[in-house]
Amino acid sequence: MEEKVYITNENKATFICPRCEKTKTVDVSKYAQMDQTVKVKSRCSCGHKWTAVLEKRKQYRKGASLSGIYKYMVDGREMDRGTMKVVDLSAGGVKLKLEVNRPFKVDDTLQIEFKLDDKKQTLIKKTVVIRNVSESYYGTAFKDADTYDPVLGFYLMS
Repeated sequence: MEEKVYITNENKATFICPRCEKTKTVDVSKYAQMDQTVKVKSRCSCGHKWTAVLEKRKQYRKGASLSGIYKYMVDGREMDRGTMKVVDLSAGGVKLKLEVNRPFKVDDTLQIEFKLDDKKQTLIKKTVVIRNVSESYYGTAFKDADTYDPVLGFYLMS
């Protein structure tokens, strides 16, 4: 099994042994600028060996399958709406899969609503900006990404 290891802003990665949970922080500068997926064979002092995948994302992303709706907004006016699924989320944005393919492009704005799968079924309403498009998948960033959302933060840690 492969373990994800996140690269910090200082180009360091902390490897955690899946067996004994010992940690070791290593300088990974030589891998940080590579465009492809980087897999590193790791070995702990306890003798356990595993493969780690270096993750370059700035924020942890949590996989999800949360249904919701989107509204396509232009100059504050709703131009289109439809159903969507949140397939992953982080403190800075979400990856959406739209039920019907739309010709949205980078920098388009959507208002989204979905419920978390927590005990309270917490309703999340956010304005997002599309950052990348791949078929019916849209990588988005929260328009208010500079403000910490404690509800999402708690959800991501659970």
